[in-house]
Amino acid sequence: MTMHSVRYGNTTIEYELIYSNRKTLAIHVHPDLRVTVVAPEGSDLSRVQEKVHKRAPWILRQKREFSRYLPHLPPREYVSGETHRYLGRQYRLKVVPSQTSYEGVKMQRGRIFVTLPDPTDTGQVKQLLDAWYRKHAERVFRERLDELFPRFARFGLERPQLSLRVMQTRWGSCTANGRILLNPKLIQVPKPCIDYVIVHELCHLKEHHHGPEFYALLSRVMPDWEARKRRLDEFEFG
Repeated sequence: MTMHSVRYGNTTIEYELIYSNRKTLAIHVHPDLRVTVVAPEGSDLSRVQEKVHKRAPWILRQKREFSRYLPHLPPREYVSGETHRYLGRQYRLKVVPSQTSYEGVKMQRGRIFVTLPDPTDTGQVKQLLDAWYRKHAERVFRERLDELFPRFARFGLERPQLSLRVMQTRWGSCTANGRILLNPKLIQVPKPCIDYVIVHELCHLKEHHHGPEFYALLSRVMPDWEARKRRLDEFEFG
């Protein structure tokens, strides 16, 4: 499975491309708004892109229809008292006025403290908190990749590059050139769930699909992956 995108007007349609032993190309829009394209083995990417572009109006209609039924979290206000997750635990947000120009974020005693000169500037609170999450996500994700990648040493794979990308409906993905993309929001879930997403994408470096070979490899490298996935599915993007 690899990630690709097609531009249609002012909209970018991202889709997962899977090659399969079939004669025709199929496009699926899933209830979680993911788009999957299953193409015959050996299909030229430019032809696939053309067909996705041609079906773009239908794809967008399907996504709009499914979006009506997605659960929606209450909008964040970035004020004291809100709860925010970090590695699966809930923390209370405390916005603290600074007597100087100092701005910063720290986690202490079950709270996340955001300090800035104007505590009513919720836009700046959000910016500081997002930057703090991203910094920790970069560190934790690379630590977990360092821990997990040796499980794949026997397959002769090169250690992939790891990048962060905000995605609306996915925790992670793998690009055509072997780069692993992780959603920085993944830092909100427990480490065993983070490990599942990383291992899932590492398996795609060897098996570029979701066929039996992929799941056999996933089960071999992480026998309890199904339990981890069920736990991950309990978390909403927040």
